[in-house]
Amino acid sequence: MGYDGSPAANAAVGVGALLFPGAHAWIVYLWTPPFAREDLRRRLWTGTSHVNEFVEAIEREGRWEAEQIAAVGTTLGRAAGWGAESLVERSYGGEGFRVAQLALELDPDVVLVGSRGLGGAKAVLGSVSDMVVHYSPKPVLVAAHPLLTAEHAALATGPVLIGWDGSAGAHGALTAVERLFPTRDLLLVSVNADGTTDDLDSYTGSNNDRQVVRLSVDSQHGTSSRAVADTLAGLARERHAALVAVGSRGRTAIREILLGSVAMATLHRASRPVLVVPSAERGSA
Repeated sequence: MGYDGSPAANAAVGVGALLFPGAHAWIVYLWTPPFAREDLRRRLWTGTSHVNEFVEAIEREGRWEAEQIAAVGTTLGRAAGWGAESLVERSYGGEGFRVAQLALELDPDVVLVGSRGLGGAKAVLGSVSDMVVHYSPKPVLVAAHPLLTAEHAALATGPVLIGWDGSAGAHGALTAVERLFPTRDLLLVSVNADGTTDDLDSYTGSNNDRQVVRLSVDSQHGTSSRAVADTLAGLARERHAALVAVGSRGRTAIREILLGSVAMATLHRASRPVLVVPSAERGSA
């Protein structure tokens, strides 16, 4: 779990504990420049003749501060039932990319991040959560914040809604969900915003036959990706889903663009946790 001490990160601990009860969790805090809060730096500054002492103090106090923040996240995780341990890493920027690297090194089942910075201007500029989703070789669960009481209540036992188009990306998402949530009810949803008529009424998987719910949207009410994302979010609300899962790739060049944009649109528009499963060639389940 990527943790930064923010309210969104604190809430994500609770979300993760309900979705993955009893799990082992690494609570990762990345210690990045300028390595300490501004108010702390002002207290430490002693003048230009003591720059080396200032740098040493920043290093010392900044690391202590980082360890304290990570300890808070670890305490929250343990209180929620996780076997949590902190991992503090010094990084020189690119926090999202570094979290993705840690996913490769630690080989977790899933990466959990909060939704801080996914809305508004920060969504255009890119957030840490966005970067993790783009680069992680493992499934990434983005915990929406804040959740309403009904959305929070659905976390413990609600079904998992899976965006479905029959593509390799969708199959990868289904495989990951079956592994991560073996006792949950699964709902495959095909949303056509481009007039296609694919035969997706049912899917025969490794475990059993699953019915596919077919929905259509009028893409004139916005871009196709936003229309599909809004339709998925609406059905998730109607069915009291715990989360929405989407693959990051489609089955053709056009569908790859659409599904990729749908995955990102769902992240920015869904009011529930969203699981994004990377394509097989990037090492996903």
